[in-house]
Amino acid sequence: MKHVRSKFKGFHKPFNKCYGTINPFPVLPPIDFTPPPYKGPSYEKAQSMQAQNVFPQRQMYEEPLLLYTGKMQWLFDHNGKRYLDMFGGIATVSVGHCHPRITNAIARQAANLNHVSAVYEHPKLYEYVEKLVSKMPEDLNTVYLVNSGSEANQLALQLARLYTGNQDVVSIQNCYHGVAGSLHGLTALSATRYNQPVGHSLHHTMCPDVFKGIWGGKNCRDSPSQTLRACKCSKNNCWAADKYYDQLEQLFTYSLPRAQVAGFFAESIQGVGGVVQFPKGYLKKAYELIKSNGGLCVADEVQTGFGRTGEHFWNFQSHGVTPDIVTMAKGIGNGFPMAAVVTTSEIAKSLNPGFHFNTFGGNPVACAVGIEVLEVIEDEKMQQNSLEVGTYFIEKLCGMRREWSVIGDVRGKGLMIGVELVDKKHDESDTGIPTSPLSSRAISRIKNDCSKMGLLIGIGGARSNVLRFMPPMCVTKDDVDFTIAVLRRALQNYYEAKFRNNL
Repeated sequence: MKHVRSKFKGFHKPFNKCYGTINPFPVLPPIDFTPPPYKGPSYEKAQSMQAQNVFPQRQMYEEPLLLYTGKMQWLFDHNGKRYLDMFGGIATVSVGHCHPRITNAIARQAANLNHVSAVYEHPKLYEYVEKLVSKMPEDLNTVYLVNSGSEANQLALQLARLYTGNQDVVSIQNCYHGVAGSLHGLTALSATRYNQPVGHSLHHTMCPDVFKGIWGGKNCRDSPSQTLRACKCSKNNCWAADKYYDQLEQLFTYSLPRAQVAGFFAESIQGVGGVVQFPKGYLKKAYELIKSNGGLCVADEVQTGFGRTGEHFWNFQSHGVTPDIVTMAKGIGNGFPMAAVVTTSEIAKSLNPGFHFNTFGGNPVACAVGIEVLEVIEDEKMQQNSLEVGTYFIEKLCGMRREWSVIGDVRGKGLMIGVELVDKKHDESDTGIPTSPLSSRAISRIKNDCSKMGLLIGIGGARSNVLRFMPPMCVTKDDVDFTIAVLRRALQNYYEAKFRNNL
C-alpha cells in the first residue's frame, strides 16, 4: 500500500487496490488545554463495579469509556485520550464542558448559600425566573423549577388533566417524553416499554415522518436539508401535513371522547426518535384541533430549547404556535440537574387545591447556573453559532449523502442533526419510501470506529439506525470538518468490512 499526499493539510490518503483512494486519516484540531493527570479508580476496577454495584446501563461502545474531565467541546478518558463530543450528553451540555463562567457561578453560589428548599425564598430564584420568562411568550409567565425533563413532563401531564378536568392525552408515535410513571405510556417507543401497565387514557397519533412515513418529500421540512423523495407539496401548501393531520382527526373520531381531551404533547423536533421533523404546518393545525376540543398544548423543548436549533430560542416558534405549557431541561443547566415547567398563571393555579412539592427544585446553586447559562448563550452568541455552524454541518452531510448510498436522509436544524443510515435507499416501487434500516451490527461498527478516531456521537430512532449530533453550542467549523473526515473514514471501513463479508 502506497501513500499519496492529501490536499487536506495533516492528512494522508492510503491507496487500496480494491477501493482506490480512500478517505484520509483524521487529525484532531489543536487545542490549548492539557488535562490534569487521572487519579481515579483503575479502568479494571471501574468495569468490575459497573458490573457488580451499579444498576445495569446500556453501554455506548464495545470498550466502555471512562471519562474524567472535559473542556468546552472536548472530553478526556482515563488515559488522557481526547474526544470531540458531538453528542453533548444528549443535547445537555449547551455552552461547553466546564465552561469557566459556569464553574465560577457554581463556586460563588455554593460559598454563599447551597440549599434551603422551596419552603423558603431566596434571591437567586427570582433573578432566574425573571430572566427565563423574558425568553417566553408574554402569557407564559409562571415557572415551576424541577430536576429533570421526566419530572417536568410528569408535572405538565398532571397540570393538563387538573386544569381541563379531562383525562385523555395525545402524543405522537416515535416520541420520547421520559420513562417515569405515566410517561412510560406517553412515550411511544417500544424500546422504552416493560411488560407492565403504563397509565390510562394515553393515545398516540401517527408520526408525520416525511422520510419514511406514508406521505412527504422534498418540499415538506423547515430545514436546510430535505428528503430526496418526490413530493406533491408546494412551498406554500404541504399536502403531507394535511394527510397526517387527517390521521389525528381520525383518532378524535374513533378513540377520544368528543371535546373532552386533556392535552397534546409534542417535541418540536423528535430527539430520541431520530431527529424527526414534522411537515410544515402540521403542528399548527394539530394545536388548533386540540384547543377546539378543550385540551392544552404542551411543547417539549427538553432537547430543542435554548437556541440549539439556531433560528429561534425555542423551536416551537418555528412552527408558528404558542403552547399552553412548555417543558425544558438538559441545556437549561449545561449538565447541572435542573429543569422547568413554564405556563400561564391561570393554569398554574390548578395545583392549589392539592399539595405538590419538590425538595430540590429552585435550588440556589441551580438557579445561579441557570442565570449564567442564559447570559453565556447571549454574550457568546451561541444561538447564532448554532445556526451558522449547524447549517455548515448539514450542507457537508448532504454532500456525503450524494456520495454514499448508505446515507438515506440528513435532517435537522442548527446543532440538532440526524443522519439516517439504510441498507437500501428506496423500495422497488415509485414511492421513494426507504427500506431496510442499516443493521445494528453495522451501526455498532461505525459508532465504535468513530470513537476510536476521537469522535463521540449518539444513536437514535426506533430502529437505532440514526446518527445523532447535538454537540455543545460552542463547536466550530474546524470541528465539523474533523467530524466529516471521521465519518468518511468510518463509512469506508464499513464498506471494506462488507466487501469482506464481515457485516
